[in-house]
Amino acid sequence: MKKVSKMIQEEGIWAGLNRPGIDMEEADIVVYGIPYDGGVSFRSGAKEGPAAVRNITYTIPPTTERWEDLSSLKILDLGDMEGASRDEIFLQAEEAAYSIAKSGKLLTMIGGDHSTTIPVLKGIDRALEKPFGIIHIDAHFDLCHEMGGDLLSHGSTGRRALELENVPDTESIFFVGVRSVESEELAFIQNHDMNMIKALEVRRNGVEKTLETIQTKMARFEQIYITVDIDSLDPAYAPGTGTPQFGGLDSRELLDLLYGLFELPVIGFDVVEVSPKLDDSALSVFAARKILTECWGHHQRKNKNIRGKYVVE
Repeated sequence: MKKVSKMIQEEGIWAGLNRPGIDMEEADIVVYGIPYDGGVSFRSGAKEGPAAVRNITYTIPPTTERWEDLSSLKILDLGDMEGASRDEIFLQAEEAAYSIAKSGKLLTMIGGDHSTTIPVLKGIDRALEKPFGIIHIDAHFDLCHEMGGDLLSHGSTGRRALELENVPDTESIFFVGVRSVESEELAFIQNHDMNMIKALEVRRNGVEKTLETIQTKMARFEQIYITVDIDSLDPAYAPGTGTPQFGGLDSRELLDLLYGLFELPVIGFDVVEVSPKLDDSALSVFAARKILTECWGHHQRKNKNIRGKYVVE
């Protein structure tokens, strides 16, 4: 596999949409990776996710499953945030998120374990002048105050988000697909007003009703960030992740949810916890790639930056 520093200089990645060297103002989408998995509580390997996802984008067409043409999109890939320590990596990631949020371009981050979302949200929080909402699609709440003494663990992402200045209350986060809860988290959610839809409720109630509920609750926000943990999918669809949980969303449910969620004012999103070494089939990597490019299509459609015709339902 090529080094990421080499890949991002080639127009061939991201279905030929990569535009190395352009200014951020010229881009439609700004991408970067955070190859860090030091915040995991179980199996590692997510640090390999950003490179693995990029590596499978050379041969894909610039189209979506709805036959939308993405070829007019300009992708600026900033590469990976790397450093000698977590503090250094996270500081770079925070500054990148701040710059992208200020520019008004769609932020796309590839993790890394779910702790990598923490600096992204910090950067967005600094950049915005109004409250913003978070949609957290995950098998887990990530609401632990700390895990193993680590305040920046992958199980603390939601808790750190609630401490941000522009995340005003516990109902600012909508949890979707959760099917596992730590004892500490259970006590927390029982004592706070929370927005949540379990994976089993998505299956029983259907995607359309699920979307209606989320859209109604999150309508108060003018800006929304979506974080997608690949373990929101059932392990049958994404086995390559550190803490898989049986009984998750299927691939159709997740893709349809994202289609509807982008009707909201989404300013950025991420896909995290993809661990290639735990998945010889690379299903998880391909799932992450599909999520990324489909969401770019949703963003393009919403902004009416469409070339030619495409098929809708």
